[in-house]
Amino acid sequence: MFKDKLLQRYVGAIAALAIISLLSSWTGLPSLHEIYNSWDGFLWGMADPVLAFDKFVSILAIGLLAIGKMRVRWIATTLICANIFGTLIYLLQINLPFTEIAIAIVSIAFGLLLIISKQPNLLTLLIVTAIAGSLQGYFNSGSIIGAGIMPSVMYIFGAALTQYAVVMSVSQIYTQVSQAELLNILPKKISLVGFAICALGLVSLKTWIN
Repeated sequence: MFKDKLLQRYVGAIAALAIISLLSSWTGLPSLHEIYNSWDGFLWGMADPVLAFDKFVSILAIGLLAIGKMRVRWIATTLICANIFGTLIYLLQINLPFTEIAIAIVSIAFGLLLIISKQPNLLTLLIVTAIAGSLQGYFNSGSIIGAGIMPSVMYIFGAALTQYAVVMSVSQIYTQVSQAELLNILPKKISLVGFAICALGLVSLKTWIN
């Protein structure tokens, strides 16, 4: 009973974040935020990973692929470290061209990994996760231009907290459902999710190429 309630909370939280992400993408929130203090930095850091739907689904895909206690911890840690690395690249004013196009391509890669029935090995997933995290960290870091040191640190901490929570929650949902009597149905649904992520990535890619 407790596990069922916990699973419902996980699903409700992810569903709420998905709705927020869709609404923010449709309304077109500005990429640059007004960050005046550490609290602003923390709040925007928590929000940014889910405000753009194409980037949010990449984090969801990472959670779906990160099955297993040790595996998901390695992957979640890699995502956070890569995000921090991408932020540092931006703050050091190192130019990464075509970031949005690269993010769309990575989303397509995650979709393909979900479509493939065989789970990718840990090294492959760590590499793709590191690339995705670095690109997202670089892209989102435009939000902290002009912010002080502490607001920037709190922004990075908030973003890491959201990413960790989403990856761990999605992985936990998938693990719990997999343990139920749905093993024959679930892989098909995950493949459909993979096709959806590929389609979203292709739409984003076409938008940024044009």
